Amino acid sequence: MTGPLRERDDAQALVAGEAERARAGTGGFVLLRGATGTGRTAVLEHAARHAADRGLRVLHARCSPEDTAVPFATVLQLLGPVPEFTDLAPGGDDRGSAARLWRLLRSYADEGPLLVAVDDVHLADDPSRRWLLEAARRLDRLPVLLVATERSQYDIDPRPAGLTQALSPSLVRTHTLAPLGDAAAAGIVRAAFPGAGPRWTAQCVRAGAGSPLLLHALLDDLRGAGSAPDGVPPLPATCAELYPGSYPAAVSWWLNSAGTATADVARCLAALEEAWPQDPDTDVGVLLAEVGAGAGGRGAPRAEVEAAGGPNDPHAGRDTGGTHGPLAEAYAGGAYADGRAGRRAGAYAGGRGGLWGGVDAGDPVDLLAEAAGADPARVAGWLAAMTRLGLLRRDASGRPRYAHPLLRDAVLTGWPRPRREAAHRAAAEASLRRGGRVEAVARHLLRTPAAGPPWALRVLRDAVTVAVHDARPADAVAYLRRALDEPLADDLRQRLLTELGSLEYASADAPAAIARLAEAQHLPAEPRNRVRTAVALGTALAARGEIRTAMDVLRRTEGRLSGHPGLARTVQAAGALLSDEDLATRQEVYRSLCETGEHTPEVLGTAGQVLLVRYGATAGLISAEEAMTRVRALLAQPSDPLAEPFLLGTAAAVAQWADELDEAERLVERGLAGQHPALLHPMQHALLNTRADIAAARGDHARLLADDRRGDTAASRTGPTNRDAHALMALVHTGRTEEAGRLAHAFDLRRAPEGWEVNRFLYARGVQRAAAGDVVGAVHDFLECGRRQTARDVVSPVVTPWRTAVAECRLALGGGQEALALATEELRLARVWNTPRTVGRALRVLGTATGGRRGLKLAEDAVRTLREGPVDTGTELIEALLAQGRQLLAAGERGRARDRLREAAELAERKGAVRLLALAGQALRDSGARSPATAGTGSGALTGSERRIAELAAAGRTNTEIADLLHLARRTVETHLTSTYRKLRIRRRTELPTALSPARPHDARPVMRD
Repeated sequence: MTGPLRERDDAQALVAGEAERARAGTGGFVLLRGATGTGRTAVLEHAARHAADRGLRVLHARCSPEDTAVPFATVLQLLGPVPEFTDLAPGGDDRGSAARLWRLLRSYADEGPLLVAVDDVHLADDPSRRWLLEAARRLDRLPVLLVATERSQYDIDPRPAGLTQALSPSLVRTHTLAPLGDAAAAGIVRAAFPGAGPRWTAQCVRAGAGSPLLLHALLDDLRGAGSAPDGVPPLPATCAELYPGSYPAAVSWWLNSAGTATADVARCLAALEEAWPQDPDTDVGVLLAEVGAGAGGRGAPRAEVEAAGGPNDPHAGRDTGGTHGPLAEAYAGGAYADGRAGRRAGAYAGGRGGLWGGVDAGDPVDLLAEAAGADPARVAGWLAAMTRLGLLRRDASGRPRYAHPLLRDAVLTGWPRPRREAAHRAAAEASLRRGGRVEAVARHLLRTPAAGPPWALRVLRDAVTVAVHDARPADAVAYLRRALDEPLADDLRQRLLTELGSLEYASADAPAAIARLAEAQHLPAEPRNRVRTAVALGTALAARGEIRTAMDVLRRTEGRLSGHPGLARTVQAAGALLSDEDLATRQEVYRSLCETGEHTPEVLGTAGQVLLVRYGATAGLISAEEAMTRVRALLAQPSDPLAEPFLLGTAAAVAQWADELDEAERLVERGLAGQHPALLHPMQHALLNTRADIAAARGDHARLLADDRRGDTAASRTGPTNRDAHALMALVHTGRTEEAGRLAHAFDLRRAPEGWEVNRFLYARGVQRAAAGDVVGAVHDFLECGRRQTARDVVSPVVTPWRTAVAECRLALGGGQEALALATEELRLARVWNTPRTVGRALRVLGTATGGRRGLKLAEDAVRTLREGPVDTGTELIEALLAQGRQLLAAGERGRARDRLREAAELAERKGAVRLLALAGQALRDSGARSPATAGTGSGALTGSERRIAELAAAGRTNTEIADLLHLARRTVETHLTSTYRKLRIRRRTELPTALSPARPHDARPVMRD
């Protein structure tokens, strides 16, 4: 061990004081006890140097296992060779030899005071141990200090009695070396690497595990690893990256010194830990808290011992006497050979089923004992002792873990793979037998070879179900891959491969997913499973831009379903939906669908017919009322479970366009609930898109911006999605211009695959460019969107109202006639669909383009149409009010103009539409208004007290509870809430959560009153 001693002042002071007594003629015996690696030898060597400096003669011996068979080997190291005693080689008379050696020691003492230093006395031969004990009884009459070190660590195989077991406590001064505290360990790390940051230092401290031996060995390896520019090398992930390997060698020495049984348990624990979930306690914040920011205090392991009555606690026995409290027995290692210390340690650890129990698979103590073939009582004691030393720690669930992954890796180094696999298999069997959680069993099976026990496949499949339910596709993939290693029938392998491919796609591994699904497609299976596989493979291929290949897969599958017309229709519906990803394919598919629907619609089934309704809606062929009538009739008909997702998802999209938002939302939730969580399906993405469309229609910008795409199997797509488009427009509406600009340029649309989602994003990017003042760029995006949509027969403004968007840009650039023509055409198409949202928008823009009294009349019609609509029309009403207000200003009707503009401002604030709020404010200032229109309304108008009370009420607190929490009268709470309702323009308590969280309302400039 290198480096200065830290936190060993007590031990040094004890030995120094006894050395002074020896110099004065009164000898004694000091026993330094401690676990492997705690620095016993270093303390002894320091004591020897100090004694020599004080004039004491030092006799030194270091015991080793090789000397245990040689009588008096340790004493001969101490006293010989001496020329005048060359005949000291021991013979058959131990008593005679002992007496002669005692006389030799006395002769040394006659020459001056002595320090007799014996390192690792637990390895001394039996005659030497007896001689040292006898000497200790008589040292008080000689100027001789005997200092010995002894390993005292709890092991699986009970150790022999300690050296001082037969001595009176008055004859020995015992000191137990505690683990190194975190603050001291951090000081050692910083001394070795002055440029180390707190994160790196904390990692090294934990890898050192309170052991000076391990910490110095790790630092020695890191010094030899080369350095980064800051002088601090990266901490490796495995011991294989350490050079020259001092750290794993030190860990190996620790295991060897503990004995075979203890080493087996330690390695089994390291192997089992590999199968446990990652511990959240590995967060660097936790590590830094343990280090204590270098405050100089003792670390957690030592403090834990002292707080519980450990070796240095005066109430646990005299620190220098050799008796300790019960926790010290568990910590320091056990003087009891019959296992009492182990049982006590288990009790202090909460017992088997206490500290370590009740996690995943029952009791880790019993699992570890069974995997290692050890006594559970001794295992419990060992776990408790290692935790106190700092080599193990409890995770958030109570499991014993190694202090650092690098330490665990070092423990496993060199352990044969078959031994690891056997340990995992034993743990899996024991866990299953004890009714452990299915994933706890499965995680062990992942590390066992194939052709396992008969129940292995069932456990792995159940674990897949649990992982999928918890939205952990990567874990489910691991279980399925292991399940496929088992011997399987072809039909079962086909089903598992389909699930695996679907989940690999959800884990963003599309190449592997496609390979799995293609393999599944070529295995024999019943027709319904063939359809599931084909739909999943087609979905994966289409999302990768391989639409032609996807269609070929579906056509081949359809050709094999001649005796199953319902399944064939399902495959046709999947092809129609996926064809949206490619213009030419879509045209071909819908030409065929329209011809069939015209002559024999029953051949299409409900899914095919609802797709035709959707086509008619976007092609400007039917009204919203007619579309919903047909959709509801189709929903009332019975449908095949495999076809139902296409029916529900398409019906939800049509209902959303028709402004039947509540009905659309119910259909979305029903469709998502019916999705098989482990099967890839195109309607999963479509349903999530419709959910986003509903939020956008309601002006729910916060929801659109909070969307994290959980559960979206299209999350790995390279091009923009529909939800990217909605997020972009939400950023524009909420005034987050910089973020909107970054998102608008996040995709290279020239390389994006052809599809309607790119068209939707083009429209959104046009909105962003127009808001940013790039009107020419906006026109380009809107026109390109229109060109692409028209080529797909999507001419209705229900999806992308690009004509009115171009018209507004042309008006800004002075092109009145073109704007008028575009707005007129959009109004014609809007009246075909005939919903307030589409008609109101077209009227608004046409009114602006027309101008004059007719334009003012069109603007008034737009406001009335949107205001009287059956649903919330989102931001459309705000924009219509703005347009009418501006036209009224132009007509000189300032009073009416301000009324409309103030109404627009209040609606914008309520919706969190910061951009429109700013535009309303500017228009009001242009009208000559002088005071803020929204100063007394909106969440920004609340006082601090009103907001605190409103937030508590929104969280579900009653008025009485709020009064108690804030130390107010109940009447005061009621008064504040009444004022809050007025300012927020709400009537019910349930409206508080939404009203309190508009999207960044304070980004807007205040709107002015008269």
